[in-house]
Amino acid sequence: MWTFIIRRLLQSAIVIIGVTLITFTALQMSGDPTYLYVSERATEEEIQRTREALGFDKPLPEQYLTFLGKLAQGDFGNSLSYKRPAIEAVMDALPATLELTFFAMILAIVVAIPLGVIASLNRGSAADGSVMTMAMLGQSIPSFWLGIMMIMFFGLQLRILPISGHVPFIMPLIQGNFMQALTNLPQSLYYLIMPGFAVAFYSISRNARLVRSSMLEVLGQDFVRTARAKGISESAVVIHHALRNAWLPVVTMIGLEFGFLIGGVVVVEIVFSWPGLGRLVFNAINQRDIPVVQAAVVTLAMVFIALNLIVDLVYAKIDPRVKL
Repeated sequence: MWTFIIRRLLQSAIVIIGVTLITFTALQMSGDPTYLYVSERATEEEIQRTREALGFDKPLPEQYLTFLGKLAQGDFGNSLSYKRPAIEAVMDALPATLELTFFAMILAIVVAIPLGVIASLNRGSAADGSVMTMAMLGQSIPSFWLGIMMIMFFGLQLRILPISGHVPFIMPLIQGNFMQALTNLPQSLYYLIMPGFAVAFYSISRNARLVRSSMLEVLGQDFVRTARAKGISESAVVIHHALRNAWLPVVTMIGLEFGFLIGGVVVVEIVFSWPGLGRLVFNAINQRDIPVVQAAVVTLAMVFIALNLIVDLVYAKIDPRVKL
């Protein structure tokens, strides 16, 4: 087990280095970053002094090694917009993004599994057709368009859900204020409903199809027919035999789910004015706030890698055939 964990950690380190290399290269491709740190009225002498002070006059390999050294210390530089360390701006926005992402993940799992099971048990029926039609629509509708439609219908016409706003839940937990977190939970969920569903709808549709196909494959196996021949109830056959074995591909998909959802969160946060990392990065790109973009990309990569490691361990636990 520990050998497996160490090997995955080494692989994760290589992935993070690759991410930093891409972000560093993107910084160089966007032009001389020195001009981001000086005023428009700066003279050539001032620009050159700033370039030398920041190390942008050195060869690119040396600049990259310096960047890695600072990154190992958690130093991404100061934000050009917020006038404070970029990592602090990212850490302030990260909890809101995690709330939205994990809420969407829960929806994608809790809703998709029953839909997939119902469709597989009623193959060829109206229920199966309805689920598959919903899945096709869900994989065709962009999350930002769905968010706008939900705002217009549920927020502006029916006025039953808020079109923007955020009540923190994770941040009070991080700060150790558990009572405040519990107090905020109902309102947090209330504000999460529309953006969470807009993010999760694509994943719900895809996961429902995955569960259906996996269940259909398992239901045709000999051990399921044997269980039914022994007189075991249909619910026990589905839950304890079929679903337990069909769960393995779903666990793998859940491991990749976070990365897919983060991509949707970036756009949906802008639509709902959600104060998370997606909106922060969008504004940073518009303002060419490179330190914030770098800090956000590396932070999300580390979170994604950590979740994948956890999912790999869970997969190995539930499937004894996996040899660590």
